[in-house]
Parts: sequence; C-alpha cells; structure tokens
Amino acid sequence: MTFAFGIRLASRFFHNSKSTGLLHPLDFAGKCGGSNVRSKNCTTPSFNFHNYISTMANLKYLNQEEAVKIDQELFNEYRFSVDQLMELAGLSCSVAISKAYPLSDVAHPTILVVCGPGNNGGDGLVCARHLKLFGYQPTVFYPKRTKKELYENLVVQCQRMDIPFIDGLPDVTTINSTFGLCIDALFGFSFKPPIRPDFQEVVSKMQQMEVPLCSIDIPSGWDVEKGDTGIGLQPEMLVSLTAPKKCAMTFVGKHHYLGGRFVPPELEAKYSLNLPAYPGTEPCIKLPVLADQK
Repeated sequence: MTFAFGIRLASRFFHNSKSTGLLHPLDFAGKCGGSNVRSKNCTTPSFNFHNYISTMANLKYLNQEEAVKIDQELFNEYRFSVDQLMELAGLSCSVAISKAYPLSDVAHPTILVVCGPGNNGGDGLVCARHLKLFGYQPTVFYPKRTKKELYENLVVQCQRMDIPFIDGLPDVTTINSTFGLCIDALFGFSFKPPIRPDFQEVVSKMQQMEVPLCSIDIPSGWDVEKGDTGIGLQPEMLVSLTAPKKCAMTFVGKHHYLGGRFVPPELEAKYSLNLPAYPGTEPCIKLPVLADQK
C-alpha cells in the first residue's frame, strides 16, 4: 500500500470514528495545539499523524501459513499457553464489541455467541464471559464441544456466571426478535473450505439473520486468504487477532478492529507485521476498512 492510499484510509476512518468511543485522532492535535505537540497544558498523548498513516499503510495482512507459524512460535518459542492467548484474545474481542455496540446504543443487550470446536470457539467462550461482566446478556450455542480440560473449564466458567447454553440454534425469526447481536466464533484461520455438513445449517442461519454479526478473526466459511468464496456471510464487524489476515482486505462491514495486544517486538519484527500502536492501555484498536477504498 502507498502513503497516498494510507491518507485515503485514514480520511474514511476519521470520518467514522465518532461512533467508536475512541478519541478522534485529530482531536489529539486540536487539544495539544499541533499535529505532534505536547504542551504543558496538554492532558492527552501527542499524536503523530504521519506515523499513524505510515503504520496503517504498511500494516501486514497475513496469509494462512504465516498465521499458523506465528501462532506456533508464540506457543513454542515465547512459551505462551493456549489458555493464556485465548484469554487475551477473548478479552480484546469483548472490549472491541463494547466500543462498536455500547450498551447505551443497543436495542437488546442479549448476544448470541456461536462457538466452534477449536481455538476460535474458545475465544468466543472467553468473550462471552467478559461481555457478561460488562453488562451484556450472552447466550452460547456450542454444538460440537471439545473434550479437553481447557474447553471444559471455559464452559464451567460461563455456566457459573449464569450464562445460558442452548442445545439448538433457533430459527432466524426468533434470533432476530430475541438477540441484538450475534458473535461468530465458529472457525478460525486453520479453516479450509468447504464447510462440513454438520455446520452448514449454522452458517446458513448466520447468513440469513438480520441482527448485526461480529466475526472473530475470520468470518466463518471464508477462505483465509481469498475471503468470501460464495458462502455469502458478510459480518458487520470483524475483530482480527494478533495481525489481520489477507481475507480482511475484502471485508466490507462497518467495524474492523485489531485485538490481541501480546505480540513480542522480536516476533513482530521477524514477520514485518508493522502493527499499529495501541492507544493507552487499550487491548484493541480500530482499523480502516480496506475494501471501502478500492
């Protein structure tokens, strides 16, 4: 991506930033008297517009092989545990969702969380638990549970927080009238089409529902690199984890966030990720929607 393209991305991003709950980046300059100034009266961090544009223009979008390698290095070289990364990822997803759909703005605080059998489903379970702590009312649909202690513990944690689990996914009309948001935590970056028969109905209902859909890392059914190859699932929100995947370049929804503030600098440099600087202590940051700029 070119610097000029980065300018177009930022212009669109800044135009839509008032609804995110984050301070408009140009407000940093306005409050501090310049584009990259900190005066004695300034109470906000200085903001370097040029650096921001450069970062967004050079942010790396991973192919499937790179995503797998980074994940394995986090486990093997940097000694992160699966549940540790899952907790950090799920927390960042819940925070991003609370910014895009604050309780004060949603018609129904009830959220349907659709979880798959792998790590993406585990992220969804963690996300549901944190959303409950934030005041939302999540309900979990977890049709194919993984018989491992880690996942069983995540289920118990949700249940002990009075998060209901449902055995069957309701019809689309019931979903539309009952829930204000659906979280797609079905498949992650290891997925390869086609969708297995036992999940086809689930994806079909997510495709048909009218409530906003938020996908964690990869919209279910998408090719990790090519994007939607015919399934028709078009989420309104996408939360990329660690670094965005190539399919995110075709995302056309309203909200694209990056979460998972845990990448060691050495690993970021090795893969030339060029990750943006997270604001303050935030575990997530909003990204421009690339497909809008093409």
